[in-house]
Amino acid sequence: MKWLPLLILLFAGSIQASDVSFKYNGMALRANLEKTADWPKGPVVLITHGTLGHNRMEIISTLQALFRENGISSLAINLSLGLNNRTSAMYDCAVPHTHKHTDAIREIGAWVEWLKFEDVKNIVLLGHSRGGNQTAWYAAEQADPVISKVVLVAPQIWSAEHTSKDYEKRYGKPLQPILDQALSLVKAGKGKQLLKHTDFIYCKDTSVTAEAFVNYYQPDKRMDTPHLLTKIKQPILLFAGTEDKVVKGLLKELQQLPESGNLTIEVLEGADHFFRDLYAEDLVERTLEFIQQ
Repeated sequence: MKWLPLLILLFAGSIQASDVSFKYNGMALRANLEKTADWPKGPVVLITHGTLGHNRMEIISTLQALFRENGISSLAINLSLGLNNRTSAMYDCAVPHTHKHTDAIREIGAWVEWLKFEDVKNIVLLGHSRGGNQTAWYAAEQADPVISKVVLVAPQIWSAEHTSKDYEKRYGKPLQPILDQALSLVKAGKGKQLLKHTDFIYCKDTSVTAEAFVNYYQPDKRMDTPHLLTKIKQPILLFAGTEDKVVKGLLKELQQLPESGNLTIEVLEGADHFFRDLYAEDLVERTLEFIQQ
């Protein structure tokens, strides 16, 4: 994977501002920065949200607040999802989808560079749900020494069979014919052509470019987070909730992995996909112990 260059760096507001922004490939990226007394010495936790979400959703805001209370700085990034200067709100399904799953991997890398520019020398990556997979993917392919540890919270698992079945169950139609159409357009050099009235991720009857549809649905083992874990050099802490109804089968997949001293799995009994209330406190408490090890 080739990394696109960081083109322009522009700061939003003064050094004390919590909302920060910079230009990356002609697009403004935004994040919420929570600084504590340890800034920029670190560690600083770089947090990536889940599917079509944003950096102020409940789980992300809660984690940042708890890290701040415990003296840990954090940067919660707002993935652009193909939109310039995207605000902290769920993606509007009426807006055509041009974003790709792999865009986030590049944007995580861009924010790592931003933190390094700020003289941060110890970064802990944390990703939730789909953001957990994107975080793991970045860590597996970019062994930057500034990344000290990786925390994955209910990270995405993936298989072609499950994805196909889930699509048909959700939308009452098979996935493959639409994927074949999108693949044909991409091969013909028409990847940016919109597929209109198409069901995509969580959006019914939307518009999506052929290349975006292929990027999210074409079989790729790297979409399955457990597949990536053995490729990450840093210590990994992975959280799973026993009542998670979104990432189903995560615990079963993890049980099939070979033993590794690099991976610690924390199962929170009773926690759902969003680790609300006391589960968030347990998650942060364990993460702090992990960071300090």
